[in-house]
Amino acid sequence: MRSARPLLLCLVLFAVVNDVALGTKDSELKRCKHQCEALQKISEHQRAECYEKCEKYHSGKQQKQQKEEEDTYSLFPYRGREEEEVQETENNPYVFEDEHFITGIKTQHGRIRVLPKFTERSKLLKGIENYRFVFLEANPQTFVVPNHWDADAVLFVAQGRGTLNLVRKGKRNSFNIRPGDVVRVHAGTTAYLINRDNNENLLIAKLLRPVSAPGQFEHFFGPGGRENPESFYSAFSSEILEAALNTRRDRLQRLLGQQREGVIIRASEEQIRVMSQHEEGGIWPFGGESKGLVNIYRQRPSQSNQYGQFYEVDGSHYKQLEDLDISLSFGNITQGGMLGPIYSSRATKIAVVVDGEGYFEMACPHLASESGRRQGSESGRETRIGSSYQKVHSRLRRGMVLVIPAGHPFVTVASNNQNLQVACFNLNARDNEIVPLAGRNNVMSLLEREAMELGFGLPAREVEQIFRSQQEEFFFQGPGGRQSGRADA
Repeated sequence: MRSARPLLLCLVLFAVVNDVALGTKDSELKRCKHQCEALQKISEHQRAECYEKCEKYHSGKQQKQQKEEEDTYSLFPYRGREEEEVQETENNPYVFEDEHFITGIKTQHGRIRVLPKFTERSKLLKGIENYRFVFLEANPQTFVVPNHWDADAVLFVAQGRGTLNLVRKGKRNSFNIRPGDVVRVHAGTTAYLINRDNNENLLIAKLLRPVSAPGQFEHFFGPGGRENPESFYSAFSSEILEAALNTRRDRLQRLLGQQREGVIIRASEEQIRVMSQHEEGGIWPFGGESKGLVNIYRQRPSQSNQYGQFYEVDGSHYKQLEDLDISLSFGNITQGGMLGPIYSSRATKIAVVVDGEGYFEMACPHLASESGRRQGSESGRETRIGSSYQKVHSRLRRGMVLVIPAGHPFVTVASNNQNLQVACFNLNARDNEIVPLAGRNNVMSLLEREAMELGFGLPAREVEQIFRSQQEEFFFQGPGGRQSGRADA
């Protein structure tokens, strides 16, 4: 009997390791016991001993993992687990970091970075395949050459101060921009801007909806040369340009032969001063409506407490967003706090981390379904019918972009040493509802007691104690501030 113990231990360890390798961590205890049952040449006493070893191993492993998670959360989520982070990002079609961007335009004074079509990353993003995301970054005291796009655009000023000029319908509108400004730019509008600050870079996040080729857009430069940037005038024959502009060929050659410095170039202090003499924000004297922009930071927060503030801008605040069916939201999560869990009823969010660090988690049925189908195909077993969820998670840092599909529950957590600020472009925003899953007025607390009891399989009073006893709403104290399963008062 003693000689059988090493064999039992080896079988127990083999069963557990085999389960982890197959990705079935939640069922490893059940599988371990199944291995015990499959042993033919052991007594009932040995089989019971095998069961006991499975229980002890599983229990000890759970306790160890829980302690590791608590220790990690108390410092910073996922710190010290770089290999896991890399693997999660590679297999996560909803998270975009620096390496996923393409640098479309770059000079010594700034750059424009573009995310490829979302469907190039995953077919799960087919619902937003006609949208593109762009970052423009301009150094201090610089000028972005006039151009237009074959796409409607919504701009969010994430950092810096500049002056934006838009030429449309025979008029030029100029206004100074600052952090938090939201601007709609119609397709075909000639736009140019300057960074008028002496020290700070100007950073603008752009969401584009192409109008010519689905999912594809182009910059068209009028001012320019024969290269860097190339002027679209240079594509026409000399005869056409001479007739259209009533200008001699030698003057046209000079016009298109000078600019070789690029799209983002240095401007003099005098040039910047002249182009910056505009009203801050440009507010009409009557009605209080913005001429061409709105500042999300100047709105009254729709949700606010000690753990964060949430701001929104939609068609009711800024009419130019109505026909695009887009809204913007901004969450400022205080250090150690968290937003959610929540989900959007019909809007898909394209979120950009404006500042700070933290992490997010999301429940995704699509990745779980793909994983289940692969495992079922490899093992020859049928997969079960019904929803299963995979936890999508990632560390967050400045400049990262997330896609959060409609209906997907998610939570965002700030680190313990600084606030986390996230701006969201919400697609299909009309009639969208943000549904809270925790806190006061969460959706579960509005169920009848009988529905609670039947749905959770517990007495209604136990369910009510969990879902109807919370006082905070939308923002909460994060995991780092919790002890013994309860939030600090």
